[in-house]
Amino acid sequence: MSRQVLDSDPSPVGDVFSSRCPSRGVLDHVTSKWAVLVLAALDTGPLRFSALRRRIDGVSEKMLSQTLRTLEADGFLTREVAPTTPPQVTYGLTTLGADLTPHLAGLLGFIQTRLPEIEAARSR
Repeated sequence: MSRQVLDSDPSPVGDVFSSRCPSRGVLDHVTSKWAVLVLAALDTGPLRFSALRRRIDGVSEKMLSQTLRTLEADGFLTREVAPTTPPQVTYGLTTLGADLTPHLAGLLGFIQTRLPEIEAARSR
Protein backbone atom coordinates (compact mmCIF):
# COMPACT_ATOMS: atom_id res chain seq x y z
CA MET A 1 0.00 0.00 0.00
CA SER A 2 1.42 3.38 -0.94
CA ARG A 3 2.04 6.15 1.53
CA GLN A 4 -0.46 8.32 -0.32
CA VAL A 5 -3.27 5.80 0.26
CA LEU A 6 -2.41 5.56 3.96
CA ASP A 7 -2.43 9.35 4.35
CA SER A 8 -5.94 9.60 2.90
CA ASP A 9 -7.27 6.72 5.03
CA PRO A 10 -8.88 8.05 8.25
CA SER A 11 -7.92 4.84 10.10
CA PRO A 12 -4.84 3.19 8.60
CA VAL A 13 -5.19 -0.21 10.22
CA GLY A 14 -1.96 -2.15 10.29
CA ASP A 15 0.44 0.78 9.97
CA VAL A 16 1.90 1.04 13.47
CA PHE A 17 3.98 4.00 12.35
CA SER A 18 0.85 6.08 11.72
CA SER A 19 -0.41 8.05 14.69
CA ARG A 20 -3.97 7.29 13.54
CA CYS A 21 -3.50 3.50 13.61
CA PRO A 22 -5.53 1.81 16.37
CA SER A 23 -2.57 -0.48 17.03
CA ARG A 24 -0.84 2.39 18.81
CA GLY A 25 -3.15 2.08 21.80
CA VAL A 26 -2.62 -1.66 21.99
CA LEU A 27 1.13 -1.18 21.72
CA ASP A 28 1.00 1.29 24.57
CA HIS A 29 -1.01 -1.14 26.72
CA VAL A 30 1.06 -4.28 26.20
CA THR A 31 4.47 -2.63 26.41
CA SER A 32 4.00 -0.84 29.70
CA LYS A 33 6.31 -2.14 32.40
CA TRP A 34 3.47 -3.48 34.51
CA ALA A 35 1.61 -5.09 31.60
CA VAL A 36 4.73 -6.97 30.47
CA LEU A 37 5.27 -8.26 34.00
CA VAL A 38 1.60 -9.22 34.48
CA LEU A 39 1.48 -11.13 31.21
CA ALA A 40 4.79 -12.87 31.92
CA ALA A 41 3.64 -13.82 35.44
CA LEU A 42 0.42 -15.33 34.08
CA ASP A 43 2.31 -17.35 31.47
CA THR A 44 2.80 -20.09 34.08
CA GLY A 45 -0.92 -20.27 34.82
CA PRO A 46 -3.83 -18.35 36.37
CA LEU A 47 -3.18 -16.36 39.54
CA ARG A 48 -5.29 -14.54 42.07
CA PHE A 49 -4.87 -10.80 42.47
CA SER A 50 -2.93 -11.13 45.73
CA ALA A 51 -0.54 -13.70 44.21
CA LEU A 52 0.07 -11.40 41.24
CA ARG A 53 0.81 -8.50 43.55
CA ARG A 54 3.31 -10.60 45.52
CA ARG A 55 4.92 -11.88 42.31
CA ILE A 56 5.36 -8.40 40.81
CA ASP A 57 7.45 -6.63 43.39
CA GLY A 58 6.87 -2.88 43.57
CA VAL A 59 3.49 -2.67 41.84
CA SER A 60 0.82 -0.78 43.78
CA GLU A 61 -2.64 -2.23 44.19
CA LYS A 62 -4.07 0.65 42.16
CA MET A 63 -1.62 0.22 39.26
CA LEU A 64 -2.11 -3.54 39.20
CA SER A 65 -5.89 -3.10 39.11
CA GLN A 66 -5.65 -0.57 36.26
CA THR A 67 -3.29 -2.79 34.29
CA LEU A 68 -5.49 -5.85 34.73
CA ARG A 69 -8.60 -3.93 33.62
CA THR A 70 -6.82 -2.63 30.52
CA LEU A 71 -5.44 -6.03 29.52
CA GLU A 72 -8.84 -7.64 30.09
CA ALA A 73 -10.57 -4.99 27.96
CA ASP A 74 -8.06 -5.61 25.16
CA GLY A 75 -8.82 -9.34 25.28
CA PHE A 76 -5.50 -10.57 26.70
CA LEU A 77 -6.82 -11.69 30.11
CA THR A 78 -9.76 -13.49 31.62
CA ARG A 79 -11.16 -12.55 35.01
CA GLU A 80 -13.05 -15.09 37.09
CA VAL A 81 -14.78 -14.21 40.33
CA ALA A 82 -15.49 -17.06 42.74
CA PRO A 83 -18.74 -16.61 44.71
CA THR A 84 -17.04 -16.51 48.11
CA THR A 85 -16.87 -13.97 50.89
CA PRO A 86 -14.74 -12.05 50.19
CA PRO A 87 -14.82 -12.75 46.44
CA GLN A 88 -11.75 -14.51 45.07
CA VAL A 89 -10.69 -13.07 41.72
CA THR A 90 -8.43 -15.10 39.45
CA TYR A 91 -6.77 -13.85 36.28
CA GLY A 92 -5.55 -15.96 33.38
CA LEU A 93 -4.42 -15.55 29.81
CA THR A 94 -6.81 -15.79 26.89
CA THR A 95 -5.61 -17.44 23.68
CA LEU A 96 -4.66 -13.97 22.48
CA GLY A 97 -2.67 -13.34 25.65
CA ALA A 98 -0.98 -16.74 25.44
CA ASP A 99 0.04 -15.96 21.86
CA LEU A 100 1.58 -12.66 22.98
CA THR A 101 3.60 -13.85 25.99
CA PRO A 102 6.39 -15.68 24.10
CA HIS A 103 7.26 -12.38 22.42
CA LEU A 104 7.40 -10.60 25.76
CA ALA A 105 9.37 -13.47 27.30
CA GLY A 106 11.94 -12.97 24.54
CA LEU A 107 12.22 -9.30 25.44
CA LEU A 108 12.57 -10.06 29.15
CA GLY A 109 15.14 -12.77 28.41
CA PHE A 110 17.14 -10.38 26.25
CA ILE A 111 17.15 -7.74 29.00
CA GLN A 112 18.16 -10.24 31.69
CA THR A 113 20.92 -11.74 29.55
CA ARG A 114 22.33 -8.44 28.33
CA LEU A 115 21.88 -6.46 31.57
CA PRO A 116 25.62 -6.35 32.35
CA GLU A 117 26.26 -4.73 28.94
CA ILE A 118 23.38 -2.31 29.43
CA GLU A 119 24.62 -1.31 32.89
CA ALA A 120 28.16 -0.86 31.54
CA ALA A 121 26.83 1.42 28.80
CA ARG A 122 24.92 3.44 31.39
CA SER A 123 28.01 3.95 33.52
CA ARG A 124 30.07 5.32 30.59
